[in-house]
Amino acid sequence: MAVTRAQQPVATTPAPLPVRARLAHPLLLLAGIVLVAANMRACLAAVSPMVGEIQRTFGLSATAAGLITTVPVLFQGVGAPLTPRLTRRFGVERVVLGAVLVLGAGVLLRVLPSVAALYAGCVVIGVAIAVLNVSMPGLVKREFPDRAATMTGVYSTTMLVGATLAAGTSVPLERALGGGWQASLGAWSLLALVAAVAWLPQVLRARQEQQGAVAAAAAPAKPIEGLWKSPLAWQISLFMGISSLLVYTLVAWMPTILADHGMDRGQAGLVFAFSNLVQVAGAFLVPLMAGRMTSQRGLALTMVALNGLGIALLLVAPVSAAWVSATILGVAQGGSLGLGLAFIVLRTRNAAGAAQLGGMSQAIGYLVAAAGPVGAGALHQLTGGWDTALVLMLVLVLVVGAAGWGAGRNRTL
Repeated sequence: MAVTRAQQPVATTPAPLPVRARLAHPLLLLAGIVLVAANMRACLAAVSPMVGEIQRTFGLSATAAGLITTVPVLFQGVGAPLTPRLTRRFGVERVVLGAVLVLGAGVLLRVLPSVAALYAGCVVIGVAIAVLNVSMPGLVKREFPDRAATMTGVYSTTMLVGATLAAGTSVPLERALGGGWQASLGAWSLLALVAAVAWLPQVLRARQEQQGAVAAAAAPAKPIEGLWKSPLAWQISLFMGISSLLVYTLVAWMPTILADHGMDRGQAGLVFAFSNLVQVAGAFLVPLMAGRMTSQRGLALTMVALNGLGIALLLVAPVSAAWVSATILGVAQGGSLGLGLAFIVLRTRNAAGAAQLGGMSQAIGYLVAAAGPVGAGALHQLTGGWDTALVLMLVLVLVVGAAGWGAGRNRTL
């Protein structure tokens, strides 16, 4: 039977990939996540070796100097509950882009020659980091539902790599740029600009998905009911909060503690940078281990025990055991950060739940953590030493242990 012309097969050339598909390439997404995460601790860690110089520049007391680290942490807690509302209205991709740009602006504001600008920059930085802190777990849960714990390890590790580079290069940058601490700290705004450019493809992809009604087709996820009344949610929040308090207290004061006991300021900065470097291993490995376990109780208690040992060594032998305590604290603090973030994705059923729990846990967590740097500075000013602050930190380690024991249960919200 003859085949009509209309029935004959017609050779076609493969259609080019739509723009949305090209922008959705996993490598582009991974690069964006990594560069955004690199900003989330760098501008905080960079200031630690500079606290003494900033204090001398403006004639600040020890308590006021502690606020340089405390204010960003405090406003991470204040800004965290607002983030789920922002992401629902504008979309997580645009919110992340805006937060990175605001973070870069805050870094520049912080180095202007004014005490008011110094603290205003700290406020802006804190709010921007709060938005990123809450947005990222939900985004990871949405984009990598089967590898959420692994990807949590990737971005928490990158956060600490950024912190390590910042802590280790602050003093060398100060010398190389020749502009004092202002030039050294201001240089980190460039990292925010790079991250913003790398994140643009995700914003364009999200816009095209909205235009194609892809986003509208997705069924809205059911929120977690009674979240603020859940013991599990409070245990996760306290685990994150007190663990972060311990971290930020040492971010603010560890180099100063070592220098006050006779260590050279440059060497103290290196010890601190090394501790941040070791955190990378803990932040990467602990979430991977957590994702393979049904219960993370033993893992949480291990991090707690290491935290206690590292602080105890800093108390009894601050200089002679500096490198040992830095190693132990690095593993404990990096692992605690990674485990706290892993709890958010492991204890929720979907991206919306992860964002909701992230908003609660990080609001409570960073409000608790904000007391650490300024409280330690006030105790130092009151007592003339660091022993009282370190002993109090050891007491808080026991509270973290109780919270971690509850948060590690094999349950979901």
